[in-house]
Amino acid sequence: MKLAFISSTKRGEIDRLVSLTAARLEADQKRLNGVVKVLEDNPDLAHDCDMDLRVLPDGPKIRITQSLGTGSNACRLNPAAIQEAVAEVERLSSADADMFLLNKFGPQEGDGHGFRDTIAAALENGVPVLLGVGTTMRDAFDEFAQGLAEELPEDLDKIYDWCCEAMAQRTA
Repeated sequence: MKLAFISSTKRGEIDRLVSLTAARLEADQKRLNGVVKVLEDNPDLAHDCDMDLRVLPDGPKIRITQSLGTGSNACRLNPAAIQEAVAEVERLSSADADMFLLNKFGPQEGDGHGFRDTIAAALENGVPVLLGVGTTMRDAFDEFAQGLAEELPEDLDKIYDWCCEAMAQRTA
């Protein structure tokens, strides 16, 4: 079982590293499953906290945040949109993928929902998993991973090298 994660205290760095790793693996013609954050500037985003995910390998973009109105300070994540993304990823299945990527192990996963079962299924199928873990979700992730995850440095080349090694070990 190959499970690795990236953490950072720099805003947006986890999303950037996971998305750039996915792009590099896609350029190598690797079969990917999971979701990454859409990084490009999007004039349709009304708020800097709006977030779109791209379903890998070439699935739809899904907005996972919702507008709660002026003055709201509640969580903007849309659980229904996250479930839509999960269903789309599961429809594509990780069983034939070379690698499973997830932009973030977030509150939904920490509560036992979201992509949690999808991550477990990928690992059960022997598919290496790379995901981001923010500092606020570290305890929940550590409980989920049970000491089996490897923390990778904030270095795109080292992350890419880990992915290549993990995929090579799967096919060996």
